[in-house]
Amino acid sequence: MYISDLHIHSRFSRATSKEGDPEHLELWARKKGIHLVGTGDFTHPQWREELKEKLEPEGNGLYRLKKEYQIQDGMTPDNIEPRFVVTGEISSIYKKNDKTRKVHNLLILPGLEEADRLSARLEEIGNIHSDGRPILGLDCRDLLEIMLETAETGIFVPAHIWTPHFAMFGAFSGFDTVEECFEDLTPYIHAVETGLSSDPPMNWRVSALDRYQLISNSDAHSPGKLGREANLMDTELSYEGLWKAIQTGEGLEGTIEFFPEEGKYHYDGHRKCHLCFSPAQTKEYQGRCPVCGRKLTIGVEHRVEELADRPEGFIRENARAFESLMPLPELIAQATGHSAGSAKTERLYGEMLKTLGPEFEILRNAPVEDIQRQAGYFIGEGIRRLREGQVERHPGFDGEYGTIKLFRGRELEDTQGQISLFDGFGLEVSSQTEGEQEESKTALQAEPEQNPDQLQPAKSSSAMEENRVTGKGVEARPVLNERQQEAVESIHPVTAVIAGPGTGKTKTLIEKILYLIERRKVKPSEITAVTFTNKAAQEMRERLERELGNKRALKQIQIGTFHSICLDILKEEGENFTLADEIQVKELAQETIDTWNMRISVRDFLSEISLYKSAPEERGFNDRVWEEAFSHYQKLLKDRNLADFDDLLLRALSLARFSEDQDYKKRFTYLLVDEFQDVNPVQYSLMLEWAKGGRELFVIGDPDQAIYGFRGSDSQCFNRLREDRPDTRMICLEENYRSVSAVVDAAMAVISRNPGEARHLRAYRGEGEKIRVVEAASDFSEGIFVAKEINRQTGGLDMLDVQSGFQAEIERRQRSFSDIAVLCRTHRQFRILEKCLSQEGIPYMTVGRGDFLLDSAVRGTVSFFKSLEEEEPQTKELALKLLWDLSDTEVGDSVYQEAKKKYLPQIKKHKPEKILKSWQEDMNLKKNAAVTRLYQTALQYSTMEEFLRDLSLGEEGDLIRRPQKNYSAGAVTLMTLHGSKGLEFPLVFLCGTQEGTLPLEKADYPTDLEEERRLFFVGMTRAKDQLILTYAKEPSPFLEDIPEELALKEKAGKQRQEISGEQMNLVDFLKE
Repeated sequence: MYISDLHIHSRFSRATSKEGDPEHLELWARKKGIHLVGTGDFTHPQWREELKEKLEPEGNGLYRLKKEYQIQDGMTPDNIEPRFVVTGEISSIYKKNDKTRKVHNLLILPGLEEADRLSARLEEIGNIHSDGRPILGLDCRDLLEIMLETAETGIFVPAHIWTPHFAMFGAFSGFDTVEECFEDLTPYIHAVETGLSSDPPMNWRVSALDRYQLISNSDAHSPGKLGREANLMDTELSYEGLWKAIQTGEGLEGTIEFFPEEGKYHYDGHRKCHLCFSPAQTKEYQGRCPVCGRKLTIGVEHRVEELADRPEGFIRENARAFESLMPLPELIAQATGHSAGSAKTERLYGEMLKTLGPEFEILRNAPVEDIQRQAGYFIGEGIRRLREGQVERHPGFDGEYGTIKLFRGRELEDTQGQISLFDGFGLEVSSQTEGEQEESKTALQAEPEQNPDQLQPAKSSSAMEENRVTGKGVEARPVLNERQQEAVESIHPVTAVIAGPGTGKTKTLIEKILYLIERRKVKPSEITAVTFTNKAAQEMRERLERELGNKRALKQIQIGTFHSICLDILKEEGENFTLADEIQVKELAQETIDTWNMRISVRDFLSEISLYKSAPEERGFNDRVWEEAFSHYQKLLKDRNLADFDDLLLRALSLARFSEDQDYKKRFTYLLVDEFQDVNPVQYSLMLEWAKGGRELFVIGDPDQAIYGFRGSDSQCFNRLREDRPDTRMICLEENYRSVSAVVDAAMAVISRNPGEARHLRAYRGEGEKIRVVEAASDFSEGIFVAKEINRQTGGLDMLDVQSGFQAEIERRQRSFSDIAVLCRTHRQFRILEKCLSQEGIPYMTVGRGDFLLDSAVRGTVSFFKSLEEEEPQTKELALKLLWDLSDTEVGDSVYQEAKKKYLPQIKKHKPEKILKSWQEDMNLKKNAAVTRLYQTALQYSTMEEFLRDLSLGEEGDLIRRPQKNYSAGAVTLMTLHGSKGLEFPLVFLCGTQEGTLPLEKADYPTDLEEERRLFFVGMTRAKDQLILTYAKEPSPFLEDIPEELALKEKAGKQRQEISGEQMNLVDFLKE
C-alpha cells in the first residue's frame, strides 16, 4: 500500500511558495509519508529543465531525486524514498454552446520526453512560459485529443470538478454532463478529481459518475500543503501500476480527504457581506444576497444537489474507503492554542515526526497512547476524535475556508496534568489561540450570528440595471426592416445603399442575392458579387450555402474580390503571366530607384506608382525622371513576365472595354459590389464596364468608413455614381443593431465633425455602459492596463483573481477571450501589447499580413506550392533559388521533380496544415520561426488553393496568424483598425488614441484628418457592448469630440471602485 498526491504546483505557478522545487517537495513528501508525488507544471520549460537536472529516471515511468539534492534536516524520517511522476494542470478558458467555460484538467504523463512533445504542441496554441499552470483558449475535448496524439498512455483527469469558477461541473462556468464537455472523446475519461470541497459520498449521489474512479489530491501551492488530500494505492509503484489504478480502478483502494466543509466553496454565500447559506436558504432568497442584492456564489453542496439523482446518504456499490483527516500542524494548533504556523507548533511537529514517524502514520495508525506519551493528552485525544469523525464542522463559502474543530468551548482550559505531558518538548498550552489573543488586543467585537429569516432583500440590486446596460431585454431584430426590404426588392438599374455600421449591410446583400435567385428566378451564373476581402467572400459563400442548400447553384455565382475575379478572368482568357509577390515588387522598385538616382523610399515609390496607375488622368507625372522611372519599372515587370496588383486590374479593365464575348458579359448581368466606399478609380471604372449591358448594379457601403485613401479610394464615390448614373436610386439604412446607444451616439458625434450631409444612425439596443477613456503614464502602462482589464472582464483567470475583487464582473457577465478585440492604428503598437498579454497568460491571435511573409524560406515555400498549381517557370525558378540555391538546370530540375512527386498528390488530398507540417520536417525548417508562422496561418484553411490565393491576393483581414491549431476560437483578437473593418466584438479596446498616433502623423506626408477620423469611427463602431479607449501622454484631439455625458474618464493603475473587493491576504495565498 502506498500514498500518492498527483496534483501539485511548483514555484513557477502563480501564488506559490518559493520552496516549490524538487528538493523541498521530496523533503515534505518524506515528512508526510507520501510515496508518489506529481511534479506539477510540466508545461513550463524552466521547470522541465530543472526536473531533468535534479531527477533521475527509474526506468518504469517514475523518477527519484538525485542523492546530492536531498535535504537532511535531522528530524524528517528517511525510511520512505518518494518517487515523482510527471504531471501538470492546464486551464482551459473558452466559449462552448454560447457560454464561457473555465475548466482545469490534470494531465499525468509517462515521462519527460512525452512532456516535451506535448508542451511543443501546446506552445503552438498559446503562452506556456508565463505560468506553471498555463491558460489556453482551448476546448477540453481538443486538449484531450492533443494529449492522446502525443502521449497515448497519458492520463487525463478533470480537476476539482465541483469548484464553482474553474471546473467541469462548476456552477459558474462548467457543464452539466461529462459528455457535453468531452463529446466523442468522453470514453477516454476514466477518473475525476473530487476537490477539497466535496468528498466521495457527495459524488456517489450523482449516478453519472459511477463509471469514473474518484481520486483526490492536494493541489498544493507549497510543499507544506502536500497530502491535504491523497490516494491510497495497492499496486506496483510504477507508471503502469498508477495507470491501471486510475484508468481501471485496479489497485485504487481509497482516498484521504479534507473534510468537505473545510473547503473554500462548500456552502453558498457572499464573503463581503459575511453570509454563509445552505442550498435551501439560497433558494429562499432566489440566489441573491439579501444584504447587497448581488448574486451569491453557489457552492459545491448546492451544485451537487442540482445534478444529484440519488438521496443524501446513498452509498455506491463497490464504494471505496475514504478517510477524512486534517493536517497535523492544524491539529497541534487546536490542541495547544498556538497558531499552525508558530515556531512552537513547528517545533512540536518536528519532534513528533522524529519520534513517531511520518505525518500520515501519526494521523492514521500510531497508537493514541504512544502519541499522548510523546506529545500530550490533548493532541492524542484530538487524533482519536479525528479518526472517529468526532468533529465540529463550520462550512467554507465564497472563497473563505471552513473550520473543523476538535475541541469545544472551554475544554482546553482544563489543563490538569497537561503541562507536564509537554515537558519533554518544552511546550506550554495556551488557553487562548493566538488569533483570539489578537482579537482581544484590538478589542474587536464579533458580530452576532445572522438569522437568515430576519434578513430582507436589498432595496436596490445591480441586476435591475442588467437590461439597460446590456440590452438583454430587447427583442431580437426583425428579419428585414423596411429600408432593408426596400433595398432587397429594388429593381432599379442602379441601386446604391448607404449602410452605416451595424445596420445589417451583409445581411441585406445576402438577402438580395437570395431574392434574385429564389423570387425573381435569376440564373446564378448571371450574378457576380464583389467583396473587399477574400475572407468576406468565403463567409458570403458559406451563408448562401446554408440558405440555398444547393452547392451547384452556389458554384455558378461569381463571388470574390476585384483582384481575384480579375485574375480568374485573365487566366480564362489565356493570358500568361505571374503575379509578382511583395519581395519581387520591392526588388524591382529598388532597382529602378538606384538606376534613376531617386531620393525616395521603396514604400513611397510603390505608393506613388500605384496611385498613378489607379488614376493616370488625375495624377500624371510632371517630372521627366518620374516618367522614365515608371517606364523602367514597367519594363522590368514585362521582361520577367510579371504583373503587379494594379496591372491585374488594368489588364482586366482593358479586356472589359474591348471584349465582345457574350458569355463573359452575361456573368455581370446582376452585379453587386460590397464596401463600395473603398473602390479606387480603376475598380470604379471596371465596375461600370462590367455593368454595361447588364440589368442591375447594386452597390452598398458607407462613405464614413472610406479608409483607403492611400490606395486611391474616395469617400465621394456615392456622389460620383449619382453624377455618372443619374438613374441611381439611393437608400439609407439608419438602424444600428450592433452597438448599444452609448457607442453609437459617441461615434456619431465624432464622425459628424467631417463635412457632408447630416448623418442619421439610431441604436436598436439598450443604452449601455458609458465609453471608458483611460489615460496611462506610458505605452507599457497602457499595455498592462489592457491585459489586467481583460483578466477582469473574463471574470479572472484563476482562483486568485476570483478572490481579489472580480465578483461584480462575474455576476454581471463573463466574457470569453473571443469576445474581445484589441485594435491599434499600426502594427508597431502590437509589440508591447503582445508582451503584456503573454505575461498575463492571455491567449491571443494576431490578424494581418506579417513580415514573416518576406522571409526567403517562406517565399520559397509559397513559390514551390504555387508552381505545382500554376506550372509556370518563374515560380519554379524562384523556389529553386530560395530553397535549394539552385538554378533550373538538370540538377535543379531533378531536385524539384523529386519534391514535386511527393507533394503534388497531397495538394488535393490534405489540408495545408498537414502538408506544411510534413514540409517543415522534410526541408529541416521546424526551427524556422517564419515558416512556423506560415504554418500557423495555414491552420485557418481547408485547401492549399485557398491558402495560396489569400497569400497572394489577401487583404489584412484575410490572414489570421493564430499561435495554435484551430481547435477553438478562444483567443483575444489583436488587429489594426484597417483590418477590423466589417467585424464586431462585444468588447473593444482601441489603444493608442493619442496625439501623433491617431491621427497618425508622418514626417514626409500631410495628415488626412478626415480619413483618420473615419478610421477612428470604424474602430469605435466595432464595439457591441463596451468600448474602452486608451492613450498614453497626450490624448487624441478626436477624444474631445465625444460628449462628456457619454464618457467615463479614468487613469490606468487606479482600481475602479465597483471592483475593489477584498484584498486576499498572505495566509489565503499560502493556504491555497
